[in-house]
Parts: sequence; C-alpha cells; structure tokens
Amino acid sequence: MPRQEPGMARIRVKNLRLRTYIGIKEEEIANKQDVLINLTVLYPAVDAVRDNDIEHALNYRTITKAIIRHVEENRFALLERLTQEILDLVMTHDAVRYAEVEVDKPHALRFAESVSITLTAHRDS
Repeated sequence: MPRQEPGMARIRVKNLRLRTYIGIKEEEIANKQDVLINLTVLYPAVDAVRDNDIEHALNYRTITKAIIRHVEENRFALLERLTQEILDLVMTHDAVRYAEVEVDKPHALRFAESVSITLTAHRDS
C-alpha cells in the first residue's frame, strides 16, 4: 500500500458478506455462495474535512451499493475476475487515488477457512 499523504483519507469497508455464483464446478454454477469483501480506498479529503460537506467526500455508501448490486446480479467463474470487476467499479470514481480489494471465498479448500485474492490499482493525482 502506498504511503498515506497528509490530507488523504483511508476508507475501509470490512467483511462485506454477499452471495453470488462463483466457481467452475457444477454445484458452484447452480448455487450461490458467500463471498467476503474487504476494500481499502485512499482519496484526498482536504475539502471534505474543511467544509464538513458530503459533496466534497467520497461517498462510500454509493460505492458499496454498486458493489453489492454487481456481485449479486452476476456470475463469475474465477475469484480473480470477481476481484478485478470490483476494483474496476471502485476506480470509476475519479477521486480514488488507490484501491485495494480482497475477496475471500469461504470453505473453498477442505482444510482452509477461505481462499482470497487481492488486487490493487492506483492513479496519479
């Protein structure tokens, strides 16, 4: 993760649990499964802090609703694809300077709590 510059806000969405079609096996294609999403976003918040105005802030509720809609309404063969599509959604917001998305698929392996994929993106200011 890049060094956090002064005036940059770090938003974290922790353990967003959604259900979607994820996987390549027959039972995965036929049945929704839980996925757990963790998201970290950095954006410049100087104006939001100064003005105490939502118009100057990155609206994490809007971003989260878009993620929920996208994940629940689509099908994904690979965890990598799901993670990338969430990251792409977050990066459509011009204020986002850095984003990290981790998606866990609980019980994907017999003796593991979960398997996860993490992808990141950044843009210069």
